[in-house]
Amino acid sequence: MRLTMYTDYSLRVLIFLASKPSDELSTVQEISDAYQISKNHLTKIVHELGKLELIETIRGRGGGIRLSVDPASMNVGKLVRKIEDDFHLVECFDPSKNMCVLSQACQLKGVLYEALQAYFAVLDRYTIADFLHNKEEIQSLLFPTS
Repeated sequence: MRLTMYTDYSLRVLIFLASKPSDELSTVQEISDAYQISKNHLTKIVHELGKLELIETIRGRGGGIRLSVDPASMNVGKLVRKIEDDFHLVECFDPSKNMCVLSQACQLKGVLYEALQAYFAVLDRYTIADFLHNKEEIQSLLFPTS
């Protein structure tokens, strides 16, 4: 199982914002620089996270972004389900594209479905706040002092 870069970067943005004081704003450029990720790509992600009401965008001079939800309430499994658009591990998981002749008798799809459920069961046990137990170390990596 593999997450798309879009989902990976979305989770990284949330961790970045969660590692800052709640009253402090960040910019897409700041996040881009910290992770060395394309600003254009992050702009799309930030827009989507805003639409999901996970972050708040403040426009204008001195504006920026910050979390609008407590990191302890951001369940990773739910986030991944919202952000990721395709959990069709194999062709037969998508009835509209399934051309496999074994589908009716196949036992593999049941095992893969069970594995997918186990994957989500693990993700469902964590929140973004769980990734901040070493907040000082994360801050030293994301916000190195000059």
